[in-house]
Amino acid sequence: MREAQGGGIKVSRFIILLKTVKKELHQFLHPRNVRKVKMDGKMIEHEVVRQTNVFLVAYVFIFAFSILILAIDKKDLITNFTAVAVTFNNIGPGLELVGPAANFSIFLNPAKLVLTFDMLAGSWKFSRCSYCLSGTHGRNFD
Repeated sequence: MREAQGGGIKVSRFIILLKTVKKELHQFLHPRNVRKVKMDGKMIEHEVVRQTNVFLVAYVFIFAFSILILAIDKKDLITNFTAVAVTFNNIGPGLELVGPAANFSIFLNPAKLVLTFDMLAGSWKFSRCSYCLSGTHGRNFD
C-alpha cells in the first residue's frame, strides 16, 4: 500500500479495519466459519491486515499521547488537538491559537519537541532513518 500524500491515514486503512472488526464479530458468533477480509473482490493477506491494524494502533497512540503531553502546556483542547493534527498529518493550518494567522511560538520548548517528533513520525522519517542506520539493508539474508 502506498502512503497518503499528506502524511495522514488513507481511507483504505479504515476500510480494512472495519472489515476486520466485522470478520472478528462474525467469527465470534460462528466459530467454525472461516472468513477472509476482501477488498475490491480480492482477498487481503493476513500479514497486510495485521500491519494495517498495528499502524492504526500506533497512529492513535502517538496522536493521543501527544495531545496529553501538550495539555500540560495549559492551552485549550482545540489548539492542542489541531496542533498535533497539523504536525502529525502534514496538513494545513490548525484552529484557535495555531490558526492561519498564528504560529507555534505560543508553546513551551518541551511541547515544541513533541510537535517536532510528531512531524517526523507523521512522515515516517524515523522508520526510514532507523532502517538506514541499522546496517541491515546491505546484508544478504540467504
